[in-house]
Amino acid sequence: MTGSTTANAEAGRVGAGVIALAFAAFALAGCSTLGNAPAAENNDPAYATAAPNLTSLSEVIEKHPNDPQAYNMRGSVFGEAGRNEQALADFDKAISLDANYTQAYANRGLVYRKTNKLDLALADYDKALSLDGGYATAYVGRGMVESLQGRSAQALADFNKAIALKPDNAESYYSRGLLYQSQRQHQFAIDDFSTALGLTTQRTDLFIARGLSYLAVGDNKSAAGDLDEAVQADPTSAKAWASRGLAYERLGQKEKAAGSYAKALNINGKYQPAQTGFARVGGRAGQTYQTF
Repeated sequence: MTGSTTANAEAGRVGAGVIALAFAAFALAGCSTLGNAPAAENNDPAYATAAPNLTSLSEVIEKHPNDPQAYNMRGSVFGEAGRNEQALADFDKAISLDANYTQAYANRGLVYRKTNKLDLALADYDKALSLDGGYATAYVGRGMVESLQGRSAQALADFNKAIALKPDNAESYYSRGLLYQSQRQHQFAIDDFSTALGLTTQRTDLFIARGLSYLAVGDNKSAAGDLDEAVQADPTSAKAWASRGLAYERLGQKEKAAGSYAKALNINGKYQPAQTGFARVGGRAGQTYQTF
């Protein structure tokens, strides 16, 4: 396959620590969510058959104003849409109607985590687990909060528990892999990302993550292979293209590196890892580069 791209943004000055910059851009503290996973987890049997739009869910609530499940479902849709205040209001209502509604606590905890209200998120995950000690989703969510708080040992214990309870959940392996990666335990991270890749079709972030760990251990060829997969899985990801640029830069293939950085800049002209990478390989605005 062949392809080319033209740079349309001026590159910034070269930054120090190429791998460190890439890791910082990728947010390795265990706070990422895999691919396009829902903004809120919902294990209610009725969720799969619920109307996938807010109008229909609001109609359900109008007909059943005291149904906590309806509020939880609508809150999940609000959360996925980034309408966090409305999501919180619906989860609050669901909990007020059923104080033992495990999924609503976990869903509200996720919104709190997304909005950096970590103490509130932790309290909700703790409550969910006090109601259901076998709820793997809540262990993953709590582990992510603990990672953000720098409590690595507790986070690892929660990710391990989630995997023991539900060994086919890619999100658990991905989250644990990010934790290992943040601790520079890259072989463990690579193993977890590889397991997750076998369990999900949401693969872009996993290929990026594993590619960066391959770079960290000096396996640049494997990194390039993963990042090739990442940009093909999501050609609109500036993060994927910039990470691929780094891999080909490390391989000494400056044409592909410049093309990848240029592609990232075409998507997001302010993306710092792409700006600094493009400058490092001598990229020039307006020039066409081969990407494959």
